[in-house]
Amino acid sequence: MSAGALDRLSVNQMTVRGMPLPELTADCARLGVPGVGLWREPVRAYGLAATARLVRAAGLAVTTLCRGGFLTDADPAARSRALYDNRLAIEEAAVLGTDTLVLVSGGLPPGGRDLAGARERVADALGELVPYAAERGVRLAIEPLHPMYAADRCVVSTLAQALALAERFPADRVGVAVDTYHVWWDDTAPDAVTRAGAAGRLYAFQLADWITPLPEGVLTGRGQLGDGSIELRRWWERMDAAGYRGPVEVELFNEGLWRREGSEVLEETIARFVAL
Repeated sequence: MSAGALDRLSVNQMTVRGMPLPELTADCARLGVPGVGLWREPVRAYGLAATARLVRAAGLAVTTLCRGGFLTDADPAARSRALYDNRLAIEEAAVLGTDTLVLVSGGLPPGGRDLAGARERVADALGELVPYAAERGVRLAIEPLHPMYAADRCVVSTLAQALALAERFPADRVGVAVDTYHVWWDDTAPDAVTRAGAAGRLYAFQLADWITPLPEGVLTGRGQLGDGSIELRRWWERMDAAGYRGPVEVELFNEGLWRREGSEVLEETIARFVAL
């Protein structure tokens, strides 16, 4: 392995979902992985303060926290609950020492069909959350999801849509998260990467491959690096050309990987990352 080959690697917690946090942090430190991306649910299960201590003791950086968002509901009570939960997520990110909270916008509310209106509700919510996040040193990274998730998870389907939302706010407060799994198909995405980079809005970069057939429910179809259809190296080059110099986070939701021993998957992921 060449010197510095892992300098930008971050392993998202979901890639090795079954690994307890102490084992994940110890293995990352042992194998030279400098960063981890964390998810709120397992962090809460282990304890927020305990997680922060564990990660710092291992010498690891928390590159992102997933996730905030789900801000599309028109019902006032539901909107209030969502804003409260997102403020909690911002506080959690600050405690963990990451400056990047990834936001998934949320899908259409029950019975809804108005995509544009749902996106406007996301913008309205961001207007309330941005000052709160700024006070805590946390940036909000809007992540577009593949259009197959538009109805139930994310009305922001393209990088251009995510960037249009982000551009309503200061560049150092709201940006975008680029996940190859979600944007690889979109021929307008490369231009959006360039524009986001020029504006300083590229906050996060995540790698996963596209494999078929997709599993039932489609959430766990994210392939190991190199196993699918995406030109991962080309996307990395594109991000670098746009000025992105941050962590490169591997985030895989895959039942087959989750059934394997976590350390084995971690070592395989590192080897695939180096091969890029």
